[in-house]
Amino acid sequence: MAFTGKYELESQEKYEEFLEAIGLSSAKTDHKVVTEVVQDGDSFTWTQSIPNWTWSNNFTVGQECELATMKGSRFKATVALEDGKISIPFPQYHFTAEIKDDKLLMNCVTPGEKGVTFKRVSKRI
Repeated sequence: MAFTGKYELESQEKYEEFLEAIGLSSAKTDHKVVTEVVQDGDSFTWTQSIPNWTWSNNFTVGQECELATMKGSRFKATVALEDGKISIPFPQYHFTAEIKDDKLLMNCVTPGEKGVTFKRVSKRI
């Protein structure tokens, strides 16, 4: 399924626990995050924004890409797309995203016994 579109936060689970787990408690916001995805074949531009903050990554499925974390540090990873689900191994968590019933479902899972699974559902706008 094509990811291209603009999505607004509808619901989320374990948001604060996730931010704490990755050391970003100060980044907590009550604003509705808007995610914009532009897909051209296997190439993507993935942007998340709230007032006064934008985070964007460009990547191509199956290729090693240089990406940025929410803190702004750069890292290299190979992005996968399997069964309609994008998968990116960020340094502090594993990110997946898929489209289901015209909604963008994103999960971020921190590793370890006390790992946190942050779930975000966004509706197409």
